[in-house]
Amino acid sequence: MNDSSLTEVVDRSAGLIRARGTLTSLGADLLRGTADGLRGSGHVRVVLDLRDVRSADAEGLDILRELRRDFAADGGELLIRT
Repeated sequence: MNDSSLTEVVDRSAGLIRARGTLTSLGADLLRGTADGLRGSGHVRVVLDLRDVRSADAEGLDILRELRRDFAADGGELLIRT
């Protein structure tokens, strides 16, 4: 894995996304797509586990904040673990 990569492991039954690596805007877009997919399949609450993320840039964090607001606006919850 290079320094700018982000990987995710998804537990679809639990609504859990575990991310590892470096969070950039591209990685945050990947996570957003996965979280939206889980929401679309019926999960009202999605957990995004960032405990294995080594570093994050401002753009990536902004995307996740926006995603959390989007979930809340739709009556859902995006829980971000750090």
